[in-house]
Amino acid sequence: MLPDKDGPGVGGRQSSPEGEDLSVSLFREYLRLKTVHPDPDYDAALRFLDRIAEELDLPMRKIEVCPGRVVAIMTWEGKNPTLKSVLLNSHTDVVPVYQEHWKYDAFSAFKDAEGNIYARGTQDMKCVTIQYIQAVRRLKAEGRKLTRTVHLMFVPDEEVGGHKGMESFVKNPEFQKLNIGFALDEGLANPGEAFTVFYGERNPWWITIHCPGSPGHGSRFVENTAAEKLRHVMNSFLDFREKEKQRLNTSECFTLGDVTTVNMTMVKGGVAYNVIPAEMDVSFDLRIPPTVNLQEFERQIKEWCKEAGEDVTYEFAQKHMNQNMTSTEENDPWWSAFSAACKAMNITLEKEIFPAATDSRFIRAVGIPAIGFSPMNRTPILLHDHNEFLNERVFLKGISVFERLISALASVPAFPDEA
Repeated sequence: MLPDKDGPGVGGRQSSPEGEDLSVSLFREYLRLKTVHPDPDYDAALRFLDRIAEELDLPMRKIEVCPGRVVAIMTWEGKNPTLKSVLLNSHTDVVPVYQEHWKYDAFSAFKDAEGNIYARGTQDMKCVTIQYIQAVRRLKAEGRKLTRTVHLMFVPDEEVGGHKGMESFVKNPEFQKLNIGFALDEGLANPGEAFTVFYGERNPWWITIHCPGSPGHGSRFVENTAAEKLRHVMNSFLDFREKEKQRLNTSECFTLGDVTTVNMTMVKGGVAYNVIPAEMDVSFDLRIPPTVNLQEFERQIKEWCKEAGEDVTYEFAQKHMNQNMTSTEENDPWWSAFSAACKAMNITLEKEIFPAATDSRFIRAVGIPAIGFSPMNRTPILLHDHNEFLNERVFLKGISVFERLISALASVPAFPDEA
């Protein structure tokens, strides 16, 4: 197919370029909306979703969970709306771009001759949003009526921690009213033939270690300096990092989600070349698997601080303690429906702990099973990377995958406590 730079306009409904699937045109239109931090155009996304809800003939509710932060929910009522519902969750925001590193404008949704669509959000996660929408559109067009209610939820601010999005919304009475039994949310691409599915997440801990010490003139050997303590702290954390890295590299059975990553991200201190500072700080980004004893791990951090010297303290900017994991046992009715639908499509699943953090952690924290799944195989993992892209064939296959999955999950028979 010939490269097409412009495609349909953002607001209009012009006919798609000759030969392009209408789902692909809709995807590219959505990608052009600049819902990018630090100032996402959420109003444009809501206008787009209003139009979609009208096309699908679905009611849409909007709940302002924080000032200027709206969660939008389209609801397809099932034949038995008293049963637990199925949630299809996606976030509307995307991370910033550094345009000088991109081959094409990151918001042009440029499609090359191979059908690769370049734009911020192609993988994370505007593809899944449109795949949900188009899968529901197809099911409705076929005249299908599913047993359980299906909610399509579109949330803000996932990329900045979800505090003004899903984290706030799960505490809102409107969330409880949705009566959710099972949720789907984002996953990651898989470069191979298989599809990756995520049943848990590592806990993000963002920690700053404060190292106070004796100040003095830069010409002297001052005892008990902040820098000496800082060095000890850095060595403790980075030695542990090296051990975890070795564990990952030497074990066939480990994935990134099974080990703790440690990255030093900020160092602060000092006022002048010739002044020994009275305090230095170092910050780390830790991602801890749900299999780790978090209380023991914090005790280890305390020990590292104690070993570094007197009055070394720490504080958390973020400390997640939720270790809920979603069952992937075949006797679990939700997982059984999910895996059976995949098997029927000859899809091979690779089960993993998600290495980063998604809104699924807030859903699992309130006791709702959630699976992270973005149907993208034969695709390099490019979320948050330069030149993020998704091939249109992979995108279109994903719609068919969700069509089967939504149908299967919304047809899970009533549980004994629902009867």
